[in-house]
Amino acid sequence: MRNQHYLAAVGGLLLIGLPAAHAATTDNGQFSLSAGADYSSGKYGTSSTTDIWSVPFTAEYQSSDWTFKLIVPYINVSGPANVIPGVGKTNNGNPHGRGLGHLVGGILNPGGAGSSTIVSSGSASGLGDVVASAGYQVFTSSDQTFGVDLTGRVKFGTADENKGLGTGKNDYGLSLDTYKVIGSTTVFGGVGWTDYGSSQYIKLKNGFNASLGAQYKLSQRDSIGAYYYYRERIAEGGAPQSELSGYWNHKLGESWRLQAYVMGGFANGSPDYGAGASLKYAF
Repeated sequence: MRNQHYLAAVGGLLLIGLPAAHAATTDNGQFSLSAGADYSSGKYGTSSTTDIWSVPFTAEYQSSDWTFKLIVPYINVSGPANVIPGVGKTNNGNPHGRGLGHLVGGILNPGGAGSSTIVSSGSASGLGDVVASAGYQVFTSSDQTFGVDLTGRVKFGTADENKGLGTGKNDYGLSLDTYKVIGSTTVFGGVGWTDYGSSQYIKLKNGFNASLGAQYKLSQRDSIGAYYYYRERIAEGGAPQSELSGYWNHKLGESWRLQAYVMGGFANGSPDYGAGASLKYAF
């Protein structure tokens, strides 16, 4: 069984989808379900603000060596069509813009039927990009205070590219993560690389990311932590991601866990600020 200090740290990372190492809770395996809500807002280097709401539903199975996870989000995006969730600002050539371009009769298309007018800003909602991952415990020390994990991820392009909810293409990622427990403090970090899929409208390049943080155990039920995340620029016309997050984990009992976080961005590739919460139940 992995160290409980680390489980709390990993929980904070998983809440907002950052790279995190594997953490099994029992040798016999454990299944859990969680639901949450996330909000972020920022200009991403544009003249207008983009607001993004996400309601992710997560199913997860953990054994002593493996972690398998599936995340299915519902999202709502309001703002310029050249800001794409998970990407940031990009040169989006999709003629549908943020969802409703080319409506016949010119209801929302000033150019009328057959026009190529692009809706430059608006709101759209629907299924986001479904993410599946598998993490394997590569190494753990005998006292369980140090470990290294390898995780592979696939982001399926299920978000509607014609609504500006995603690129419509799959991404494939790999990350190496580690942690070290020192008393009541856990230091953790990782590096990752992702092969980003490009569409005919949105051109992306592959990129590296990295994270570094620390978590402190306040009591048997509560822990707090903070970490920094960076991702290099992946989009034409875009910018790197650079952000700092703080989180709180609270055990409501043997099976329930509450998580909450706030974050601030320091680059045009990140939102200006964000916050979220999640409730998890382990069977």
